[in-house]
Amino acid sequence: MSKKSLSPEQTKELLSVLKARFEKNMIRHKGIEWARVQAKLEANPEKLSSLDDMEITGGEPDVVGYDKMTGEYLFYDCSAESPEGRRSLCYDHEALEARKADKPRDSAVNMAADMGIEILTEEQYRALQQFGKFDAKTSNWIRTPDKIRKLGGALFCDRRYDTVFTFRNGADSYYAARGFRGSLRV
Repeated sequence: MSKKSLSPEQTKELLSVLKARFEKNMIRHKGIEWARVQAKLEANPEKLSSLDDMEITGGEPDVVGYDKMTGEYLFYDCSAESPEGRRSLCYDHEALEARKADKPRDSAVNMAADMGIEILTEEQYRALQQFGKFDAKTSNWIRTPDKIRKLGGALFCDRRYDTVFTFRNGADSYYAARGFRGSLRV
């Protein structure tokens, strides 16, 4: 969970950025009112801190849905390409520790946990694509099933040829154009 707290000025600035993005991209959240989202955000400052981390690392978080069962709004990273501040990462801490040379600075799972967000699942990644064409030049680690991870692998997705592809790689691999997208429930 993101441990920082935002100042009143930072909160105001972040809410302004989120509101502008919300209003510019209404296709992502039909039937959702910004005033209700903002009220929920103001009541959950720790979630605002996580959204700030998403924003700072280039994720451009935006509302993509509402869970009627839990009463939570769902935010995803909606940047056109993989968030710049979250690239060149291996998949998880185990993979990071397994590397003997040329270790990346962190892992996707560690960074997501530090930010207080979840890595997108394959289903969430594919759902995001209904709002635009994301990751035409980059790729993103996605939540990998335990069965695959126990065998040393991890999954990632990208969009090429107007199609979303899911691939596998060693969990300890990392590339300059591969990062991760996150989700946050508020």
